[in-house]
Amino acid sequence: MKKLHTSLVASAMALALAPVANAEVTANIGVTSNYVWRGVSQTDDGAAVQGGIDYAHDSGFYLGTWASNIKWGTDMPSGAEVDFYGGFANEYNEFGYDLGLIYYYYPASDYDDSDFSEIYASGSWKWFEIGLAYTITGDQPNDAPFSRGDLHYYGAFSYDLPQDWSIGATIGRYDFDVSKDYKNVAGNPDYTWGQLDVGKGVGEFGDFTFSISKAQESSGSNDTKFFVSWAKSF
Repeated sequence: MKKLHTSLVASAMALALAPVANAEVTANIGVTSNYVWRGVSQTDDGAAVQGGIDYAHDSGFYLGTWASNIKWGTDMPSGAEVDFYGGFANEYNEFGYDLGLIYYYYPASDYDDSDFSEIYASGSWKWFEIGLAYTITGDQPNDAPFSRGDLHYYGAFSYDLPQDWSIGATIGRYDFDVSKDYKNVAGNPDYTWGQLDVGKGVGEFGDFTFSISKAQESSGSNDTKFFVSWAKSF
């Protein structure tokens, strides 16, 4: 099961590898001192190497895959996460949208029964974005987190500054569709998280992002993460 601890992801840089008629293929690589996803570390506060490949058509249709190393606890071996996704995204004037489906795949045997999939939607205007993701399938039992019915939603702000600097902020909420019996045994897994990012582009040397992320669990505990990420296009 995906570990409920904190993280936000570093930005991925894309590079056109082969333009096709009305379409392009792009690639990205990155390194982060802590792979944080929705306010929770996926690497037990350790570093991660990440990368992906994307196909995008002028119509707005896209497909892609992205991968990272993971480690969900000190008593677990390292593993891998491989995401497969596709959807439609477009912009009209200053308004944008993104609708899609993503599948989270964990191939290592120690991470059996962890796969799940989501449908997602987001809308943007200028510097602002809102979005949600709804879990439609999961290997976990129906009364546990990361099974059907979980809902994540967020609001974000980003702004480009002079000299290739940028700032961003995200606030999100994860509500898990779990049973009362699960909550009585394991506690309420729902949590709210927030993240602040400061980015700096350094030309051909890539882009750096400095982040602070905090998750506030319904039980009252909280977890704050500081991490640095780097990404580069080729």
